[in-house]
Amino acid sequence: MFGHGEKLSRTQDKAISALLTCDSLTHAAVQCGVNETTLQRWLAVPAFKTAYLAARREVVQHAITQMQSGCHRAVSTLLSIMENADVSASARVSAAKIILETALRAVELEQLETRIAALETAHISQEDHR
Repeated sequence: MFGHGEKLSRTQDKAISALLTCDSLTHAAVQCGVNETTLQRWLAVPAFKTAYLAARREVVQHAITQMQSGCHRAVSTLLSIMENADVSASARVSAAKIILETALRAVELEQLETRIAALETAHISQEDHR
């Protein structure tokens, strides 16, 4: 059924799509027209599992990209709430708090990245001298 380098069948491709869109293994099996036991067995096969995990990663990457594209609007919304005198004081404070916390986290992440890069450079330098 699966050999080295073999492609998945159409039914197996449909099963991966079903696994990504259905809320349970049972519903995925029904959607792609296979027995639930067959689907469980396929999930144990390395080639199928690898293809399924790759498809899941793609879905997550797409979701992350969509979220990132909304960041500008989110910040604009928070800024407008924070600066709007007609909005309740608690909403303005919450918006300001979110902006400050996020900015601080960004600075912390940049500092960590810098420190990690310096450690990696030092480690590579030490290995070169051995």
